[in-house]
Amino acid sequence: MKAITFYAIYPLLWCVSRLSFKNLYRVSNGLRFILYKVIGYRKKVVKENLLLCFPEKSAEERLAIEKKFYVHLCDLFMEMIKTLNMTSDEIKDRFVVKNPEYFDILEKKNQSCIFMFGHYASYEWSMAAQLHTDVIIYGIYKRLKNPYFDKLVRSIRSKFGAGLIDKNEVTKKIAQDKANNKMAHYGMVADQSPKATFNAHWGTFMGTETPMFVGSEIMAKRTDFPVVYYQIEKIKRGYYTAEIIPLAENPSEFSNFEITDAYFRLLEKQIHKQPEYYFWTHKRWKHRKEAKTTQ
Repeated sequence: MKAITFYAIYPLLWCVSRLSFKNLYRVSNGLRFILYKVIGYRKKVVKENLLLCFPEKSAEERLAIEKKFYVHLCDLFMEMIKTLNMTSDEIKDRFVVKNPEYFDILEKKNQSCIFMFGHYASYEWSMAAQLHTDVIIYGIYKRLKNPYFDKLVRSIRSKFGAGLIDKNEVTKKIAQDKANNKMAHYGMVADQSPKATFNAHWGTFMGTETPMFVGSEIMAKRTDFPVVYYQIEKIKRGYYTAEIIPLAENPSEFSNFEITDAYFRLLEKQIHKQPEYYFWTHKRWKHRKEAKTTQ
């Protein structure tokens, strides 16, 4: 059944990937109408998240963010499909790394690095950074239940030479690379909602105290790999920039959770600037101690 589903849908995805960007966004507009107006995909979650994070804004202001978000959400999905038939020149033109020389600095020092970023702007095109370095960049991802679609996603995200590591295998993989003195960079989307265990790190994110994922910081301290924030911005429809911002050159010298908190402050700053580009359909604040009362 999984194979039948995949082979029934794949031809449509391939045809979409062959569209010009102008027509791609026309299709995206149609998809947005279906998801937002007809199906109402996760509208309740989006509204609750926006109210929690922006109680100071009026209902009209939050609604405007909501509508813009669904445009971006559909664009993100369509851009991922479009990657199937994009050249390296096309992706470099549309996803510009502002300071690629940072990769040269790392290579001269023979240093691996951990890249932290969030579900903001174009995390799907983030692996285009591989085009600026000969050192392999691994993205950490969650394996899909359908093996055929999982293979497709892996193919899309690794098209320009990057690699993928299942989230359950990342600790082992990084330890092996370090033991073998293999230089590599590891991209980690670090704003997920972890389990609210008794020993979780609770911090303030968008005004609400919530458990925070600290795996990136723990791994950095174990290996003493430098940590950077991969700040992705959306310039306009179909165009993005990314800037590599150092967070910790020597992670072992930082207090516990200091790196994680610094990461969330940078992500928050981006969200406040252009909130429509954050992934509001996630139940990011499903665990929290108390809701926000002030900005």
